[in-house]
Amino acid sequence: MNNDYLSISEINRIIKYTIEGNENLLSVYLKGEISNIKYHSRGHLYFSLKDENSKINAVMFNYSRYLTFNPKDGDSVLVHGRISVYEASGSYQIYVDNMQMDGIGNLYVLFEELKKKLSKEGLFDQEHKKKIKRVPRKIGVITAPTGAAVRDIISTINRRFPMTEIYLFPTLVQGENAASNIVRMIEYANTFDDIDTIILGRGGGSIEDLWAFNEEVVARAIYNSRIPIISGVGHEIDFTISDFVADLRAPTPTGAALMATPDIEEVKRYFKTARERCNISIENKLYSYNQLLNKFKSNYILNNPIRLYEMKEQKLDNLYDRLNNYIKNYINNYKSILDKYKVNYILNNPKVLYENRNNNLLKLKSDLYKSINLIYNNNQNRLNTLKLKIDLLNPDNLIDKGYSLVIKDGKIVKDISSININDQIDIMVKNGKINAEVKGVNKNE
Repeated sequence: MNNDYLSISEINRIIKYTIEGNENLLSVYLKGEISNIKYHSRGHLYFSLKDENSKINAVMFNYSRYLTFNPKDGDSVLVHGRISVYEASGSYQIYVDNMQMDGIGNLYVLFEELKKKLSKEGLFDQEHKKKIKRVPRKIGVITAPTGAAVRDIISTINRRFPMTEIYLFPTLVQGENAASNIVRMIEYANTFDDIDTIILGRGGGSIEDLWAFNEEVVARAIYNSRIPIISGVGHEIDFTISDFVADLRAPTPTGAALMATPDIEEVKRYFKTARERCNISIENKLYSYNQLLNKFKSNYILNNPIRLYEMKEQKLDNLYDRLNNYIKNYINNYKSILDKYKVNYILNNPKVLYENRNNNLLKLKSDLYKSINLIYNNNQNRLNTLKLKIDLLNPDNLIDKGYSLVIKDGKIVKDISSININDQIDIMVKNGKINAEVKGVNKNE
């Protein structure tokens, strides 16, 4: 009876074989959102795929060999694999052998890659942002010629600041040719010298609808624009590459029109306030000058100008007296110097100065001669002494006195040890040379 019962392992194996025997489950294409993703240290990927109502477990072995991106929770993906059963838990799952981002997911990847690239190049840097003119005379609007966006922009500008002229540059805002059309309109708008601001916008939509504003060519056209650009694309929650490159980002097309123009009522209030401040300033100035005028009217000098003249006359007299005293002192000082020169002995007897100089010169001349004679005599004495020493050391003088020199091999014999029997020697005497042969040598006998 017990033979009728199956073990858990057996039933799981039967189910596994049954599923794997179904050809429809050997090659399955699924679309879903990733959740509970886990990167295993051994290089495998475990996750769940879910849609609005259901989910299925999934595993991908050696995922790094097949994937060109790193999937994460929330990614919408397209996978291919086979359905089977994991016997240990009795749960069925898909064994994935290929995975790619779903269409929208791919767009998000492209969006992030381009955003990262342009940010690295500096296209988003604040230092490159151009200032939006506060009171524009003319505004260029680049958008679709029909639809709510263009109507909202024009009506908002006319309501807020009706003095502003609007130039409409119609363009495609979605579709295959939209990006090139937008670039062409940006470049065309930049040929107008009198346009102060450009509004680039369109209404809301999906990421596919807004994709033209995520194209690199559009981003670079915005960056290269001479005229500052306000980007108002989509709804407040929508962000495009154009928003990051533009000089100012608005949440909506209407918001872009609000940012591009001042409120006429605020301008009126500003001018009213400015006029009141001017009036108050003028009144304050008039009051201040009136006070100053009254002060001048009560001024003693202005009411008695002759007093100012008298003061100046008295000051001039004082300066005149000081000048005369200075001149007198100056003349007296130089007169005293001149008197000293007059009584000076040298100036009155210039010959004395010459005689003193001449006497000094004669004395120096005498001293010079004495020094020269002293040096000459000293050197003469030294020379005679050296001559005497040389004469005493001269071997010719010794020979003349009766001495002789023994020479061997061109050298004077100084020691008996340098002479051997049968050596040929020369004996130098006063009037000649004797050639001899040594017959014997006696040392100290």
